[in-house]
Amino acid sequence: MNWWLTILTFLPLVGVLAILFIKESEDGSSRDTIKMFAIVTSAATFAMSLFVLFLFDPTNPTLQLVDRVDWIPSWGISYFMGIDGLSILMILLTTFISLLAIIGSWTAIETQLKQYYIFMLLLETGMLGVFLAQDLFLFYVFWEFTLIPMYFLIGIWGGSRRVYASIKFFLYTMAGSLLMLIAILYMGITNSTFAVPDLIAGREAFAHAQNLLFIGFFVAFAIKVPVFPFHSWLPDAHTEAPTAGSIILAGVLLKMGTYGFIRFNLPLFPEASYKYAPIIAVLAIIGIIYGAIVSFAQKDAKKLVAYSSISHLGFVTLGIFALNNAGIQGAILQGVNHGLSTGALFFLVGALYERTHKREMSVYGGVWKVMPLFSVLSLIIVLSSMGLPGLNGFVGEFTILLGSMGAESLTPQPWIYTAFATTGVILAAVYLLWFFQRLFMGPVTTDEVKSLRAMNRRELGIMLAFLVFIFWIGIAPSAYFYLMDGTVNALVTNISSAVLALR
Repeated sequence: MNWWLTILTFLPLVGVLAILFIKESEDGSSRDTIKMFAIVTSAATFAMSLFVLFLFDPTNPTLQLVDRVDWIPSWGISYFMGIDGLSILMILLTTFISLLAIIGSWTAIETQLKQYYIFMLLLETGMLGVFLAQDLFLFYVFWEFTLIPMYFLIGIWGGSRRVYASIKFFLYTMAGSLLMLIAILYMGITNSTFAVPDLIAGREAFAHAQNLLFIGFFVAFAIKVPVFPFHSWLPDAHTEAPTAGSIILAGVLLKMGTYGFIRFNLPLFPEASYKYAPIIAVLAIIGIIYGAIVSFAQKDAKKLVAYSSISHLGFVTLGIFALNNAGIQGAILQGVNHGLSTGALFFLVGALYERTHKREMSVYGGVWKVMPLFSVLSLIIVLSSMGLPGLNGFVGEFTILLGSMGAESLTPQPWIYTAFATTGVILAAVYLLWFFQRLFMGPVTTDEVKSLRAMNRRELGIMLAFLVFIFWIGIAPSAYFYLMDGTVNALVTNISSAVLALR
């Protein structure tokens, strides 16, 4: 039996237990102890994910470090954890973003500190479970569990409309998940197992209903991404969440949807994936263009970054349903890129908000003159989100467009999809440069900007941590592609053989 993935998943709970036993003192002396326990626990989880990476063999396309024991054998349910090329980058992204988000909360959270860090660590466990679970029942437990800590993070520590945003977030994602639950139950009963590899091997048993089953899974994941028109919960949740909540929401939680497409929709329902690919590609392109246009119209800096997620994740969805190596690998990498670039954008907006308690872009202008180092680092992050060559965003978007251009699933004219998607790159440059100009350039005209203080070492460290990977992926992405190449090749071959058999 292999326990490494179980240890990785539940390691944050050690920190939860430790924090529970810390007695909060009236003079506030216990506050730093609580924060340090949370940071050390998250750092240990990140270190554990690096150890899993060390054990991972990229040349093996099958599940590795498998931990499987019967859980409810009479129902065919097992505790089944495993990792492969589809999930290894998501695990590393989750532990990295969670660590930075917890460090970034050091001065941002002042009330109910103990509960806040408990919810942050619980959320990390839930997200890791989603990416590692290989039994649909277990996956669904982790999937729904992530809603609870995020609901409280938004509802307690969010902005003025936090209760509305948290309820909307919870109801949207819960409602979509119910359709997936029905599909899971049908497949599990049909095959007498909920193990994903066994269901893929026996998918002929539910092939007659795969269109409906595909839709059940698709709606749940499309809401989480979110794919247009399932996106209306996202701007409210992002805008009202605390900065660390927005970083994790953009950096990891949205990727649970795109990961779900790749892990479940494509291998379980290959014919339906091929059939609906053109429709989904159209929705993805609408999201790319719509998200960019609406971003340009925003006056709130945080809401602009929130809408930009809809546009960027439209590219990821397009790459997935290109159903080829370039598209899917580009989609996985662009998911990582979005987590880094957009997470960093939310952090820089949060850093300004923590100083001024204002998010309206009209309040700013001239930040470059007051905080030059912060402004230079922010410019690099903005350019990475734009997809500037040499930075991470370009590699992902280029690979996705390459995949869509040669996508048989988008025949007879895949270049049309690619041409419309490319407009999103141009529009991203428009709204992101406008965003940067409004915040950082021009004369200093407001007292809020005049009173801005320079970055501290903690903020500098967080931004540099983001930038290391922004440059690394942009300049030398081959190591990242190598991690997922074998598994994606096997997935594409599986889909292609199923589609050919149908023909």
